[in-house]
Amino acid sequence: MREIRGSCHCGNIRFTLDWPDAGPIPVRACGCTFCTKHGGVWTSNPRGRFRLRIADAGRAASYRFGTQSADFHLCAACGVAPIVTCVMEGARFAVVNANAFDNVHRAELAAAAADFEGESMESRLARRRRNWTPEAAGN
Repeated sequence: MREIRGSCHCGNIRFTLDWPDAGPIPVRACGCTFCTKHGGVWTSNPRGRFRLRIADAGRAASYRFGTQSADFHLCAACGVAPIVTCVMEGARFAVVNANAFDNVHRAELAAAAADFEGESMESRLARRRRNWTPEAAGN
């Protein structure tokens, strides 16, 4: 497993991603207005695991929009959204913003566009369950 570390700009929100695959990291440039305005380029791996750490919860916020089914974790100090989480069937899953990686060179990323407009809630949650990274046990 490769350990990928990421954070917001000031380091208040940090994540660790245990990445099981070698080679380029596939990332999705979402076309929704939030991701476009914030430069969100997301990745996940269902065979990996993530850990989320927030140093000062008072300087962090959670933002939900659209379907109200995912939490965008925003740093109130620096404004970066490094991770998005969703709880499904009692388990938390995530996608992480590749622009927030601390130890991955941009040349290692393989970008593709993504568009989830018009997706039903049932399809959206099934896609997340299938593709998003589950939380590490004991996080």
